[in-house]
Amino acid sequence: MDKGFFGWLNVLACLLIVLKTDGCYVNITYVQSAVATGAVCLDGSPPAYHWDKGFGAGIDNWLVHIEGGGWCNNVTTCLERKNTRLGSSKLMAKQIAFSGIFSNEPKFNPDFYNWNRIKVRYCDGASFTGDVEAVDPATNLHFRGARIWHAVIDELLAKGMRSAKKAILSGCSAGGLTSILHCDDFHSLFPATTKVKCLADAGYFINAKDLTGTPHIQEIYSDVVKTHGSAKNLPESCTSTFAPNLCFFPQYAARTIHTPLFLLNAAYDSWQVNNILAPGVADPHGLWDSCKLDIKNCDSDQIKTLQGYRLEFLSALEVLGSSTTRGMFINSCYVHCQSEMQETWFRDDSPVLNNTTIAKAIGDWYYDRSPFQEIDCPYPCDSSCHNGLFDPQEHPEL
Repeated sequence: MDKGFFGWLNVLACLLIVLKTDGCYVNITYVQSAVATGAVCLDGSPPAYHWDKGFGAGIDNWLVHIEGGGWCNNVTTCLERKNTRLGSSKLMAKQIAFSGIFSNEPKFNPDFYNWNRIKVRYCDGASFTGDVEAVDPATNLHFRGARIWHAVIDELLAKGMRSAKKAILSGCSAGGLTSILHCDDFHSLFPATTKVKCLADAGYFINAKDLTGTPHIQEIYSDVVKTHGSAKNLPESCTSTFAPNLCFFPQYAARTIHTPLFLLNAAYDSWQVNNILAPGVADPHGLWDSCKLDIKNCDSDQIKTLQGYRLEFLSALEVLGSSTTRGMFINSCYVHCQSEMQETWFRDDSPVLNNTTIAKAIGDWYYDRSPFQEIDCPYPCDSSCHNGLFDPQEHPEL
């Protein structure tokens, strides 16, 4: 029997499952062979991913999507992370629902539904950049994100991705940053005939000061790079010009990326508001707590501050310069990550810019049907937004 037949069997199996989401559940795969090379999660467990195989015309196309989940910047925060799914594959769900950009139904995911769709689990705490050989027996912390990246990619290449006709590296949040930092490296794995592009969803974290004027996020990133030994695994095209801690920021690292890149981001990204603009250390009395939870609770002064942050965000985009191969969907919603959820990816009531959904914008850009570079008007002008309540459990605060 051919591969296409088994692909359709997989689709049928998903359709037979009664779900709460518009998608199907996909089993976890552990990269057991990675342990021998030290390509392991923070706790020493093997890396993992979920793979829904391609079928039909999409059987030779591959979407590799990196899970998000913030970072750990020192031994203390990494020890805390080690005992969660973001630091140990032992604690990851054995099955996860695939919807949005992962959906295997054309009505929910018209351009990528029949591709090989992979979600790589995130368990290193440094956007797959770290590589420290020594392991302190007192903590048993393994800083091996870059090794995990190579181990997972090598396994996927061996399982058929090497022959891909089309490929996308994407990710959400810290995974979106991963897709930027590893974009050109991913592209280099394929022959010149393969159509390769990258997508960063909510991964454009900017180097901005907090409410008190402190460069809080820059200090955090500096600690991440130092703790994980990330400098040698950041894009050399960036570190040859900027300090390694700056090259953890997309506004510096993305300037020299040669691979076509699409930036999907909210100008009022809820994680950035919670952790870059108004982290707890900058708001000891919790005056921003209600506003950070729900943008509708923000008072006029807070909205003014948020409008200023939007302008900073747009300025950080402008430094990339103009490129006909770059795509942008920058809306004015209060949300973090919009490609993984069906309601924001592609539905009748999904967010739109220029009457175009996120799924259509990215599909048009990837397939070169038409370019897409749209920036929304300021909040609260966009009635199509799905403004969310910020959930620190899903995207941990720093």
